[in-house]
Amino acid sequence: MIHFERSLLIDAAPDAVWAVLSRYMHIDEFAPQITSVDALTTGDIGLGSKRRNNFANGTSLVEEITAWKPVKGYTVKLSDMAAMPLNEASSEIRTTPTGGRTRVTWTFDYRVKYGLLGWLMGQTLMKMMMGKIIDGNLKGLSQKVLAG
Repeated sequence: MIHFERSLLIDAAPDAVWAVLSRYMHIDEFAPQITSVDALTTGDIGLGSKRRNNFANGTSLVEEITAWKPVKGYTVKLSDMAAMPLNEASSEIRTTPTGGRTRVTWTFDYRVKYGLLGWLMGQTLMKMMMGKIIDGNLKGLSQKVLAG
């Protein structure tokens, strides 16, 4: 698996950041590439909750929560991602209190299709693409948290 991560220090308490992150079915409120979300499960949000993220380019993928730690973060497993050249992928969002502020770390772990060529693509193009997406998500999250 290739590991990639970005982080951002947000000028807000962890509870304020979690108030946005815990609205799991509403990631489209701050993630700029996601145009809408379909809730694939009902009831309380937590382990096993699933959503379909729909993107501006007409593609989508499903995320299922595999770890849920209130105020600390969550991990998702990605599936139904035919438009992406990935065999498997997961992502973690975690919060760390830092002197009245919160460091949010967003990770992406993935295995690319196509053997050695895929691995090379994963180390170069995929990292650049995911960097832009995650940076946009973190910026959007910060703006949403600070806007209240």
